Amino acid sequence: MDRGGAGEMREVPELPEPAQEQPGRGPAARVPFQVVEVTGPSMVPTLHHGDWLLVQYGATVRPGDVVILRHPFQQDLLIVKRAAERRRGGWWVLADNPFAGGDSTDYGTVPEELVLARVRARYRPLKKDQRSLWGVVTWAVSALRPVAAARSVSRRLRAR
Repeated sequence: MDRGGAGEMREVPELPEPAQEQPGRGPAARVPFQVVEVTGPSMVPTLHHGDWLLVQYGATVRPGDVVILRHPFQQDLLIVKRAAERRRGGWWVLADNPFAGGDSTDYGTVPEELVLARVRARYRPLKKDQRSLWGVVTWAVSALRPVAAARSVSRRLRAR
């Protein structure tokens, strides 16, 4: 069911496994954060192909947060979407790019247990063609950003 724009994730190699338990409980809780790489255009303009994300496993998810979840039909595929609102049976998740698809409009409500982590920050690597002084300066200003929740997404959804 992958259309190339599903906002797939690739783990950055040589990092410890993420915590599978709640933070503060058991030995797995020692690594609640992990770095993953974005592939695909589904979260443009918030996230772009090649961005690296700092994600926190076991974090509380609120409407508007950008989250990492297992694809409901392909459990081995991790995807990144925005949690628009909590519904009976789980979360309604949406892509920031409405033309990319691959969100709850295709597969419905995502069960709570498939939502794994909350995105805390985004790092956008310097592109090879960014060589001008102005290009490097603008990259340096915007390369590392926190990924804030978009509360308005949830409000717009309920207003319909």
